[in-house]
Amino acid sequence: MQKYSDRVNRLSFSQTFVMSNKVREMKARGIDVISLTLGEPDFDVPHNIKEAAFEAINNNFSHYSPVPGFLDLREAICGKLKRDNSLEYLPSQICVSNGAKQAILNVLAAVINDGDEVILPAPFWVSYDEMVKMMGGTSVFIETSIETDFKMTAEQFENAITPKTKVLLYSSPCNPSGSFYTHEELEQIANVVAKYPQITIISDEIYEYINYDGKHTSIAEFPQVYEQTAVINGMSKAFAMTGWRIGYSACPEWLAKGCEKIQGQMTSGANTMAQKASVTALKTDPAEYRYMIDEFRKRRDLVYGLMKEIPGFRVNYPEAAFYFFPDISFYIGKTLNGTIINDADDFAMFLLDHAHVGAVGGVSFGNPNCIRFSYAASEKDLKEAMRRIRECLEKY
Repeated sequence: MQKYSDRVNRLSFSQTFVMSNKVREMKARGIDVISLTLGEPDFDVPHNIKEAAFEAINNNFSHYSPVPGFLDLREAICGKLKRDNSLEYLPSQICVSNGAKQAILNVLAAVINDGDEVILPAPFWVSYDEMVKMMGGTSVFIETSIETDFKMTAEQFENAITPKTKVLLYSSPCNPSGSFYTHEELEQIANVVAKYPQITIISDEIYEYINYDGKHTSIAEFPQVYEQTAVINGMSKAFAMTGWRIGYSACPEWLAKGCEKIQGQMTSGANTMAQKASVTALKTDPAEYRYMIDEFRKRRDLVYGLMKEIPGFRVNYPEAAFYFFPDISFYIGKTLNGTIINDADDFAMFLLDHAHVGAVGGVSFGNPNCIRFSYAASEKDLKEAMRRIRECLEKY
C-alpha cells in the first residue's frame, strides 16, 4: 500500500482552491453560482505587456535563463524598488521565481531549521502556515481583530518572540483583510526586530499598488532592518499576470545566494517569455495601469455599502487589496435551516449551498470568526451576490 510522507500528511489543501473547485462543480451541474473566492484580477493583461511577450517569442527567448532571472529583469526590479520604495538593491540581491509563492518558500527554506518558529500575525494568507510546515518550522500566531483593523502591535510581536524565533512573515497590504501597516507602525516593528539579529522578516508586498488611501511603506526602508529583510513581490496582482507566474525576492546578498541555491535545485529559472514581458511592465509608469486600481476602488465602495446592510455582518473599511473580511461571529453557534454553524468555514458552505455565493471561510486564514470575499468581479455580480446573501440570511 502506498503511503504519503509525513511532510504531505502535515499539509492541508488550500481552502481557497477547495471552495473555488466546489463552485466549479456546482456550475458544471447547471447551478447559477457567483464566485467571490479567488484573489485574481478580472482584467486582461495590458496590451504593451502582451506585445513584449510576443517579441520575446519571436526573438527566440525560449532557452534556460540564469537561475535568479535575466539580468535586464533584475535591473528593472532594482529600478522599480528605487523608484517606488526608495530602496537600493543590486541585481545580485534579486531572485526571480515562479510566482511570489515560490519566492517566500525559497526564503523560508534558506533560513529555518526543523523546530524553528515563524511568527504569523493573524489573519494571514492561507499558504503561510502550510509553507512553514513544509519547511519543518512551527508557526506562532498573533491574534488580531476587526477592532484593531486586523493589525498586530509591536508589543504583541515582541511578546511572541522566543529563542526559537527565526522569521516574521506577514503581508502588507494584507490578504485577507485589506489592511496595511503605516510607516509609523512598521517603524515600531522594525525597532523590535533590530534587537534580535537572528530574525529574518519576510515582507509580502504583492498588493503594493492596490492601495487606495495611503502611501505604501516597505519595512526594508528602515535601515536598522534592511539586512534582515526579504521583500517579496511579483507581477500577478498589479499587472493581472496571475498565470504568467513571475515573482521575486529582494534580499541581503547572503540570503539572495541561498535563494538562488535552493531554486537552482528545484525549478531553475522562471518562464523566459514572461520574464521579458515583466521588464516592460516594471519599466512602464505605474500610472498607465492605474485604471485597474481605480475600478477596484469603485467596487470596494460599492460592496462596503451593500455589505453593511447584511444582518449580522461587522465590516471594516479595507484600504488596500481587493478583499472584505467581515466578522460573522453573530452566526457562530446558531443553526441556519438545519445547518449548525461552528465556524466561518461552515458559514461559507452555508452561503454556497443556500445563497449560491462562493467565499472562503476564515479558519485557514487564522480567524474562524471571519469570512473572505474577493471583489475582483464585475459590479453586476457583486450587487447580485450581496443581494443573495442578504436575502438568504434574512430568510433563515
